[in-house]
Amino acid sequence: MSEFLSLRGKRGLVVGVANEDSIAWACARAFRELGAELALTYVNDRALPHVEPLARRVEASLLVPCDVREPGQLEAVFQRIGDEWGELDFLLHSIAFAPRDDLHGRVVDSSQAGFLQAMDISCHSFLRMAHEAEPLMPKGGALLTVSFYGAEKVVEDYNLMGPVKAALESSVRYAAAELGPQGIRVHALSPGPLKTRAASGIHRFDELLERTRQRAPQYNLADIDDVGAVAAFLVSDRAKTLTGNTTFIDAGYHIVG
Repeated sequence: MSEFLSLRGKRGLVVGVANEDSIAWACARAFRELGAELALTYVNDRALPHVEPLARRVEASLLVPCDVREPGQLEAVFQRIGDEWGELDFLLHSIAFAPRDDLHGRVVDSSQAGFLQAMDISCHSFLRMAHEAEPLMPKGGALLTVSFYGAEKVVEDYNLMGPVKAALESSVRYAAAELGPQGIRVHALSPGPLKTRAASGIHRFDELLERTRQRAPQYNLADIDDVGAVAAFLVSDRAKTLTGNTTFIDAGYHIVG
């Protein structure tokens, strides 16, 4: 274990592990490899058989249900952490959703219900987590969420998630300003396109991958382990003066995209 970068003695909550292709899973592995103790969530009983073996692999101390659409479930996660750990050092929010019809259609054609659901699950849930985490971080901490370049520029076929992720990145900046006096740092991770279960819902996603690969200065794509490495640094004490940033992990695509 590196002495330069260590998470020993820190406890973190990882929300969004679905399978081995999840960004949240790569981050959980990176956190654990550096010594952090982890709590993981699963969205429902159908997801539990996929998440439970992964939780065992990172020796998660807690594995708790968390569907942010279900009243009280999110609050129960933080109540459990408070009861069993007392404090929390960092969390990763890596969940997003939009109804398929709204995701595949034009933004101007999106339904009110679909827009609100996408915003609630993908953006407002992060602010809810920040609210719940704050009293568990009396000595400071770090909050991470996951965005995409489509928040900043129009990306073909990203559609409704563009405005939603833009709201998420703005929320990161406001939360960083509001929680900074308490020593709580807030960041958005912005990977290039990755083959995750969530991304599979984007129309013509394989074409987006190839366009990105061709235009990125490094002519390749980042992978989930690259994201995990950056996430581990940002929650560590080595990043104690960084907050409010959107960190691109995309082989440079954002400078030419």
